[in-house]
Amino acid sequence: MPYTIQKRVGGEFDAVVETTIESLENEGFGVLCDIDVQQTLKKKLDEDFRRYRILGACNPQLAHRALQEEIELGALLPCNVIVYEDDDGVTVSAVDPEQLVGMADNPALDSVAAEVHERFERVLAAVEAGGGTDDGRTE
Repeated sequence: MPYTIQKRVGGEFDAVVETTIESLENEGFGVLCDIDVQQTLKKKLDEDFRRYRILGACNPQLAHRALQEEIELGALLPCNVIVYEDDDGVTVSAVDPEQLVGMADNPALDSVAAEVHERFERVLAAVEAGGGTDDGRTE
C-alpha cells in the first residue's frame, strides 16, 4: 500500500527544494526542520549518499484540529516531505496523511487528513509546474 504521494520534476536540486518550501508555505505549512541526509551521513558515517532532504512540514491550524481529536497524533507530526535526486532527476514526495492517520483508527481525523492530502497534492502540482528551475522555465 503506497504511503506517499510524489512527483518527479525537472530542474536543479536546490531550486526544487526552494520551490517545494515556497509551495508548502503557500498552502499554510511551515517547515519546522530541514534535514540534509547526504550531509548527515557523510559527517556521521563517512558514507556517500545521493542529495536527499527531509522537510518537516506543519500547518498549525490543521495540526491543532487533529490534536484536539487525537492527542497521541503528535507522535506522527510533523508531516514529512522529501526531496531527493537520482539518475532520472529529482523527486518530491510527501507522506500520504490519509494513510498516516489511518494508523490512529479515529474517523474524526478523516476530514483533516483529506484536507492535508489535498494541500499536498497542490504543493506537488505547483512544484511540478515550477519545475524547480531558478530561471522560470518549466522542464
